[in-house]
Amino acid sequence: MASRRGLQSLLSQRIYRGRRNFGAVPEASSGASSSQKLINFEYEYSAHNYHPVPVVFSQAKGSSVWDPEGNRYLDFLAAYSAVNQGHCHPKILNALKEQAERLTLSSRAFYNDKFPKFAEYLQSMFGYDMVLPMNTGAEGVETALKLARKWGYEKKKIPKDEAIIVSCCGCFHGRTLAVISMSCDNDATRGFGPLLPGHLKVDFGDAVGLEKIFKENGNRIAGFLFEPIQGEAGVVIPPDGYLKAVRDLCSKYNVLMIADEVQSGLARTGKMLACDWEEVRPDVVILGKALGGGVIPVSAVLADKDVMLSNEPWLKWHFLPSQVSGRLGREFTSTFGGNPLASAVAIASLDVIRDEGLAERSAQLGQELRHQLLKIQQQYPNYIQEVRGRGLFNAVELNSKSLFPISAYDICLQLKERGILAKPTHDTIIRLTPPLSISLDELQEGSKALHDVLELDLPKMQKAKPEQISPTISHICDRCGRNLYASPDEDN
Repeated sequence: MASRRGLQSLLSQRIYRGRRNFGAVPEASSGASSSQKLINFEYEYSAHNYHPVPVVFSQAKGSSVWDPEGNRYLDFLAAYSAVNQGHCHPKILNALKEQAERLTLSSRAFYNDKFPKFAEYLQSMFGYDMVLPMNTGAEGVETALKLARKWGYEKKKIPKDEAIIVSCCGCFHGRTLAVISMSCDNDATRGFGPLLPGHLKVDFGDAVGLEKIFKENGNRIAGFLFEPIQGEAGVVIPPDGYLKAVRDLCSKYNVLMIADEVQSGLARTGKMLACDWEEVRPDVVILGKALGGGVIPVSAVLADKDVMLSNEPWLKWHFLPSQVSGRLGREFTSTFGGNPLASAVAIASLDVIRDEGLAERSAQLGQELRHQLLKIQQQYPNYIQEVRGRGLFNAVELNSKSLFPISAYDICLQLKERGILAKPTHDTIIRLTPPLSISLDELQEGSKALHDVLELDLPKMQKAKPEQISPTISHICDRCGRNLYASPDEDN
């Protein structure tokens, strides 16, 4: 564990922290809509595609959020790691404002003066030859899948229409039709069939099972898509050595190693990429979320030329750059991908991560947060089953039987009443992923709130909530028939 001296040295660095730079807490405007009115509007006029914690964001700086009534909260979700740099970082906002006054969109039908600089910056920072720009994380994943299939047909000579992508049980890569065709989440797949073919599944962390699939289907497998740490599954960390084993197997069987670093990348885990923890280099890396600094959607697929130019490799020898771009654009088009506004924001977002040492900060503050959470677990071992994480990518897994009839969502509602905003996943897990600019004092506020909920609020909640549901939480996968998210204390 990092020493106190090292931690204090890191915290003394001059970086942006929202609460201390924002001044007075914003006052609720007399003309502003109330939180409840806004929630009612959304329920009435928006599709019900989320189940939000009932708090309305009106203003935010750093790790702090205020609702329309002026109540302050600490954000321990960071928009699923999209605001690693902190809400409304001034450097990122300045880049947005300056570029918005000059040029916002050219489309890729023409060049603009920002995307080339963004592409070169990504190359120098991550070491991949080329970048393919997109907007959302899901678009990045779709693009990586298309690249892998094209590479498989052109380079690996997979028979026509037989390319396979292998992915992990419990994965989350977005909500598109191709992506949910890999999903083990019944809510994501039911009612949307037929799912797309060409997918095989393997247990996350199971290198032996992965090699078995490669041996049986290796001549048709184009890529292995995985999260280095599974986020939506509950911050699930693979066994030590797993990523190195994956790298070795992908090289041995000529399969593209495709790392979805949309949530785990860009300093979230204490490294620039989560794959850096085992010093492995995937063939393809997908970035998103924090690449836009919480300001604008930006995603990117990184790969070397042998993958990125596998479409028609002879083009680079027979055409001018502008002609090659036009031909490749037929297969990988995006009107807004690489737009100058997003490129300027992304450059500033990467600058902040680098200049403020957010990867190092995440590593040390993550150790401190887990130290605090483990002390709470020691006090309430019946309620907290496990504390896990890397950097500021953390989760607390609760014991569903001891908690019954209360769920992780109920705990999050009570945390909100104590000024802490977090979100559950799979009924029993609370993710704790605050902005990387959070202060040590703010981390302690979050830990204290969880302690107080378990000590003071939970007994009252258990008495007050009617026992109308079964204490056994079941997630039987339609695909494989297993209870993927069963706790160890549950029957499988």
